[in-house]
Amino acid sequence: MSELKQLKGLGPKSQAMLAQVGIVSVEQFMATDPFVIYAQLHAIIPNLSLNMLYAMMGAQENVHWQMIKAERKIEILMRLDDIGLAPRT
Repeated sequence: MSELKQLKGLGPKSQAMLAQVGIVSVEQFMATDPFVIYAQLHAIIPNLSLNMLYAMMGAQENVHWQMIKAERKIEILMRLDDIGLAPRT
C-alpha cells in the first residue's frame, strides 16, 4: 500500500491536506502521532474539523473514524486540551 488515500478513511482531500505538512507516504503517516499532524494542520487550516483527527486515528488503527469518535471522544478532547487545541464551544 503506497498511497495515503488507500488507508481506511483517507481520501484525496485528506491526502492533499497531509501533503501540506509534508506527509506524503504511508510510512511517514504511520510513524507520526496523529495529534502532531493535527496540530500542524490546525496551524495552517484554523477551521480544521475534528473529523480529520478521527480519520487519521482510524486510518492508523484500521478502523472507521466514526468508531474512534464514538468510543474515544473524551480522551481525544482531553489530549487536545493538554496541547492547547481543544475546540471552543
